[in-house]
Amino acid sequence: MDNKKIFRAVFALFWLVALGLLVLDTARSSSVRVEPPPIAFGSGQAASGGHCSGR
Repeated sequence: MDNKKIFRAVFALFWLVALGLLVLDTARSSSVRVEPPPIAFGSGQAASGGHCSGR
């Protein structure tokens, strides 16, 4: 195998594993987490902080 074929195989394997983990995570999550928006451009809603703001 030349380098291009090895690279393509590793690239495809990486994305298959990444997408598989994403599907697994989505399937095992019980509900949608409601989190405050970090940025609220022009929506009229004030941003209340990041993920750890406690609000």
